[in-house]
Amino acid sequence: MSNKPVPRVRVPANAKKDELIEIKTLISHEMESGQRRDSAGKVIPRRIINTFTAEFDGKTVFEATWHPAISANPYQSFFYKAVKSGEFTFKWKDDDGSVYESKAKIQVA
Repeated sequence: MSNKPVPRVRVPANAKKDELIEIKTLISHEMESGQRRDSAGKVIPRRIINTFTAEFDGKTVFEATWHPAISANPYQSFFYKAVKSGEFTFKWKDDDGSVYESKAKIQVA
């Protein structure tokens, strides 16, 4: 893969206490399954993001395990009940051991 994966997240900057908010994430990644061959006939090694985790103030609030059948540039959304102000940390773990991270703060009133 020629480019480093780029994570993007969309978290509302503000929410009312106990409001249900939608969090949207996307990471630019080829998600190579390991089943294709290059022009020389060599198998292209598997390289997928296998785990996505969302934490709020250090506590895991959402986790997903992904498999080779997931599409390139995977999109993940989920809902979260905004109880207090704080910071989300999103992590995508790659087969090669790489971890891509993004953070977003939310203000709850």
